[in-house]
Amino acid sequence: MTYVQLYQKYQTLPPAYQEEVADFVEFLATRKVTPKPLVRKTPVFGSAKGQFQMSADFDAPLDDFLVIGV
Repeated sequence: MTYVQLYQKYQTLPPAYQEEVADFVEFLATRKVTPKPLVRKTPVFGSAKGQFQMSADFDAPLDDFLVIGV
């Protein structure tokens, strides 16, 4: 359908329907969203310094993994 054909059909509608068409066109114009490109920050070495603490016995063997009966 060309713009001229569309306009001609629009002109044949009653004024109440023309108003609805205008409202729908406005709705479609506001609904159109352009996707924003995803911008990822480059991680900086050491940026999490001080946010985590390791316990003093970090390297100690865990009781849950002891082998019994070997």
